[in-house]
Amino acid sequence: MPTVDWLEGAKDCPVTGTRLPLVIVSHGNSGYFALHLDIIEALANAGFIVAAINHPGNNTNDMSERGMSVWTSRPAHMVRLLDFMLHEWKDKAAIDPARVGLFGFSLGAFTGLVLVGGQPDFRRLVCKQENKSAVCEELRAGEFPPDPPHDARIKAAVIADPAVSFSFTPENLAGIGAPLQVWRSELGGGGVDAAGVARVTGSLPGKPDIHVVRAGHYAFLPPCTAELAALRPQVCSDPEGFDRAAFHREFDVAVVRFFREQLAGGVR
Repeated sequence: MPTVDWLEGAKDCPVTGTRLPLVIVSHGNSGYFALHLDIIEALANAGFIVAAINHPGNNTNDMSERGMSVWTSRPAHMVRLLDFMLHEWKDKAAIDPARVGLFGFSLGAFTGLVLVGGQPDFRRLVCKQENKSAVCEELRAGEFPPDPPHDARIKAAVIADPAVSFSFTPENLAGIGAPLQVWRSELGGGGVDAAGVARVTGSLPGKPDIHVVRAGHYAFLPPCTAELAALRPQVCSDPEGFDRAAFHREFDVAVVRFFREQLAGGVR
């Protein structure tokens, strides 16, 4: 996944304001905490506290976790992150615990759907006989991990092109009650099935704010530098006529607007 060698910022800068909303961020498979830096910065500039982590065993520098636990461990990571921010972080008093949101992309979007009430069914997976991956071997052996946790503290979520879409049905998504903004790509790719994402999007309860983007899965990642485009063309290439930089200007604004509306209360 695209990475940067350094980030511009102010370490341990003072928090301005009180009772501020918090948004936690879950990256995609093999990603890292700053993968969605443009959205993180836009939210911070709008008065949100934003927290992101590297998912252990499933990030740019560490892909050691295998099998279905890759999917089920992620929600627990985010629960622990939220616990830390609300109860241990040095500036925890600045957070309004009643105004917590989540942004998730790809496997992070799957993570978000689980946290707000989705109950994935991994038995719906179909493996070809020649597929000897850890996930398929667990499926054949009937070895399924414990159900991942939900977290009712999350009051709204932005979900972008969720992975593992096969695991969701209208029935096991019915428990979702939080407001959702959902983005999906028309072309998919990167291990994400566009038709599956469309099916999941259409199965969500309530009235989610749905956006369809005429591009591939990686359009939700920030525009690439020329150097990165040469190294990772599959991540950095877009359909003819699609301007990723222009899209991200609209994307960032829409995400901030959604969280302002759903986590209302003094956000500038």
